[in-house]
Amino acid sequence: MSKKKNIKSSFWEFFQGLGKTFMLPVALLAFMGLMLGIGSSFTSPSTIETLPFLGNPVLQVIFSFMSTIGGFAFTYLPVLFAMAIPLGLVRYEKGVAAFSGFVGYVIMNLSINFYLTQTHQLAAADKLREAGQGMVMGIQTIEMGVLGGIIVGIIVYLLHKRFYDVQLPDALAFFGGARFVPIITSIILSIVGLLLPMIWPIFAMAIAGIGNIIYKSGPFGPFIFGSGERLLLPFGLHHILVAMIRFTEAGGTQVVDSNTVSGALNIFYAQLKAGAPISSSATAFLSQGKMPTFMFGLPAVALAIYHTARPENRKKIKGLLISGVIATFVTGITEPIEFLFLFISPVLWVFHVIMTGFGFMMMSLLEVKIGNTDGGILDFLIFGVLQGTYTKWYLVLVVGAIWFTVYYSVFRYAIVKFNLKTPGREETTEEVSKEELSHKTKGKYDVERILGALGGKSNLQSLDNCITRLRLVVNDMSKINQLELKRCGALGVVVLDDHNVQVVIGTQVASVKTQLEKIV
Repeated sequence: MSKKKNIKSSFWEFFQGLGKTFMLPVALLAFMGLMLGIGSSFTSPSTIETLPFLGNPVLQVIFSFMSTIGGFAFTYLPVLFAMAIPLGLVRYEKGVAAFSGFVGYVIMNLSINFYLTQTHQLAAADKLREAGQGMVMGIQTIEMGVLGGIIVGIIVYLLHKRFYDVQLPDALAFFGGARFVPIITSIILSIVGLLLPMIWPIFAMAIAGIGNIIYKSGPFGPFIFGSGERLLLPFGLHHILVAMIRFTEAGGTQVVDSNTVSGALNIFYAQLKAGAPISSSATAFLSQGKMPTFMFGLPAVALAIYHTARPENRKKIKGLLISGVIATFVTGITEPIEFLFLFISPVLWVFHVIMTGFGFMMMSLLEVKIGNTDGGILDFLIFGVLQGTYTKWYLVLVVGAIWFTVYYSVFRYAIVKFNLKTPGREETTEEVSKEELSHKTKGKYDVERILGALGGKSNLQSLDNCITRLRLVVNDMSKINQLELKRCGALGVVVLDDHNVQVVIGTQVASVKTQLEKIV
């Protein structure tokens, strides 16, 4: 029974820590998404055509610069996850862990490229998306999106945990300890990189099958496409499905201005250029389907997260949520909001996937005719409102209001009912009282005495802190002397299970934790 509890405790600690590591790249993503969205939108030819003053050369240079800088986080998001996960999870030698994450990610992609080259599977430059390939740091490789970074991050964490203090024979001692982590990482991830291309085509074949199903599904095609695209997003496989629908026969074939055109996006642009009536069967797979979710649903998620956060934490998360809402509402960049719940509640993610699919189907059934790719307010205005009422743009507002209500109600209920640790509700802050925030002790804390009351160095597995508490994982809870800890100045001791305990120190907890780490 004790062994089972220990395993359960380790899983609890791992997933709690994993969730925290995601916040580092997500916070950067929210800010960069704002810059990218504004920059790319205001340099778009369609936007300049509608608002000519934006074509000013000085403004264009500024917006282009914003777009370039903002694109950084999205271009390198997988490698950011590969570095942030081991950085956040390991207890010792964190710098080595992050360095190893970078090394492992690059080597994995180099190995993938080597395999594709040797087996003559490298796609032509203009066929990358259709083949499920892309460029990563100048390396042509399989397009795995964030999943690739997460795979590397977790593998590096496990390798670091096992080898960071390894002792090698004297002749190889220089390569021992922390130096061995990037070495073993390069070996293991190179093997992983050779194996992945053998597995990944199975997913590509499945996606091609989905494309054929969409083509033959009539009114349900947009639903399958919209939900499938969202479902595949975390795995980086959505590009294959999107490319099939936008540019191949799977997205339909029509004659436009005496030319046969295939692919939903190709048809829309051809009709727009020729001044021909816009086909609702083509726009069914384009911007309009995203609008209920992107412009209304995800902002409702942000509001639900804000309202369910502890009142004292709302100011802290407001900037993160506002920047995420602006990114999705203006340009359809959804990751800053989606990543806030994707890894916390897979059930809510499935709900989001289904609702996105229904958004596509609803817009199709109502015969709305708004094309393009982003699904934000700019597409709504430029390709909807400004094109006239024949696009039925007003129906987006009606459906959007319903989507906002449903998303907000479901997310707020789920967050409260299941106590989901969305931003502002984390365990590190949810139980902080005014008494804890104001608690102080006379003089300095006797850290060595506190360590003794915790059972000594050998009793500590993990040491962390929140705003007011030391958060510890210990080997033997019976060695914790609660009375002695209170004599040392602690306000209280909270035992969570057989191995997790919190010691309430007050606002000086960070200093106490740092001193404990030095001793340990």
